[in-house]
Amino acid sequence: MEIKDSYSFDDFRKIIARLRDKDGCPWDREQTHESLRDCMLEEAYEAAEGIDIYHKTGDDTNLCEELGDIMLQVMLHAQIGEEEGRFTVDDVITSISKKMINRHPHVFGQGHADNSAQVLDNWEEIKKKEKSEQTITEGMRRVAKALPATIRASKVQKKAAKVGFDFQDWKGAAAKISEELSEVSEAAENSDFSHLQEEIGDLMFSVINLSRLLGVNAENALTNATEKFINRFEYVEEEAVKRGFNLSDMSIRQMDTLWSETKHPKEQ
Repeated sequence: MEIKDSYSFDDFRKIIARLRDKDGCPWDREQTHESLRDCMLEEAYEAAEGIDIYHKTGDDTNLCEELGDIMLQVMLHAQIGEEEGRFTVDDVITSISKKMINRHPHVFGQGHADNSAQVLDNWEEIKKKEKSEQTITEGMRRVAKALPATIRASKVQKKAAKVGFDFQDWKGAAAKISEELSEVSEAAENSDFSHLQEEIGDLMFSVINLSRLLGVNAENALTNATEKFINRFEYVEEEAVKRGFNLSDMSIRQMDTLWSETKHPKEQ
């Protein structure tokens, strides 16, 4: 098959169907909804990174490629659904189209929304009716467990905050972190692993609460902190080599000295 300059949605649909055909690609033919689950997560994260790269560099070629990978996952699942006689990609498109129309009554109906906050409030109310949610707890349980833990925790906290179950301000959340840290220390002193695991979870949940109340995205903050750690560790490793040391032979005090230099570089 010759490569064309451009392809349509229908072309792409036929390509995936051909890959899944009896004389198509062995790997593609073996895939199921379950086997593709991790692929979908991985591609979603790579697309998110593509957005970050685009924001920093304007590299839309990479973003376009990553979004294409997301479409590949959607089309593979739709093709499997069609082969099983359960649903097609047209059903997927119909479903999301109906949802968008129903959840935007201020655009497609008689609803009203002056700003983004009102749009989001309306969205949540319409979603509750669609899902027949009777309680706040039902809404919390519908927050996907497959989400990164920091994002899921924040979403659950926001649902509780909607009915006033929240700290008055960030200072209350900060005090809660101190309380939870003390409980972690106590569990560690008692060598109670199951309790320790629970208390560390409570501590992390409290940190996310503080982040939310301060308007900080906990997932992004942790990602940036990890990246900062890598950059500083790179300096430590490179400086150790320059000074004739092997990291594995250095004491923690020696490494800490180099680490401090990353925060307070020496004047040249």
